[in-house]
Amino acid sequence: MGQPVRAPATVAGPGIRGFGVGTRFTHMHSDEDMDTQIASMERLFQALGDATRLRILGLLLTGEVCVCDIHESLRIPQPKASRHLAYLRRAGLVDTRREGLWVYYRLADPGDALAATIRQTVTHALGHLTTVQRDATRLQKKTGCCLPAKAGAPTFACCEPRTRSVPGR
Repeated sequence: MGQPVRAPATVAGPGIRGFGVGTRFTHMHSDEDMDTQIASMERLFQALGDATRLRILGLLLTGEVCVCDIHESLRIPQPKASRHLAYLRRAGLVDTRREGLWVYYRLADPGDALAATIRQTVTHALGHLTTVQRDATRLQKKTGCCLPAKAGAPTFACCEPRTRSVPGR
């Protein structure tokens, strides 16, 4: 029997990015543009569909982080951290900077309004997760980096005060 067929290793082709610059999600007109728009959104949500990658994004809310600090804070093997960081990079969610032997990761800038909205929502939700908060605490003990305050952040339904409805009123 032959070798199993494997999907291509890359997540996004040239010009297709998640939070970063690339394909715009708005003002598409042709069928080809619409297909590219859907493919771009699919790649973005696939990249967000993994717990390890979400935890990594949670750490990157603190700013630029070295890969060595990421794997230690998440308590995962370095090759696993690197594999997920590469996936996030190909999806356009993170950017890198190399300094000597070390690679530093940071959240990529959103490429357009829709990508910015998705990023805002995801980063807001990550701030509510206990796991992300524990990871950030471990990172803070090691590096001094901490999650930013939510001042000036948009209000989502999860943060609105709950009102009780009083029966009969």
